[in-house]
Amino acid sequence: MDYNLIGYFLYLVITAFIILWVGHICYKNGNVFVAQLIPGHEDLCIRVNKILLAGYYLLNIGYCLITLVQWDTLQTLPDLIETVALKSAMIISIISILHYINIYVITHHTDKILNSL
Repeated sequence: MDYNLIGYFLYLVITAFIILWVGHICYKNGNVFVAQLIPGHEDLCIRVNKILLAGYYLLNIGYCLITLVQWDTLQTLPDLIETVALKSAMIISIISILHYINIYVITHHTDKILNSL
């Protein structure tokens, strides 16, 4: 049995679900928060939200593909479970860190962005 193929499949299904689900939620709900930070610029808020979503997808999909290349050969079922769990946990951690970085940048640098318009 080829555990690597099973692992790739499980990892891609799990991460695709997580990336798409979180991206959809952040995009759907994020415009409200961006609109509060940049009042009176609805068009700009929508564009910022779309740019954040595109960057989010590109970064996470790129990370997932790089992760697939770096896998060692899996020999046993425990290796498969450990690897898929570890790699999935890493993508969840990265998504969380990026979310908090975005919140920080948007909340602390909004004035600078608006003054440059």
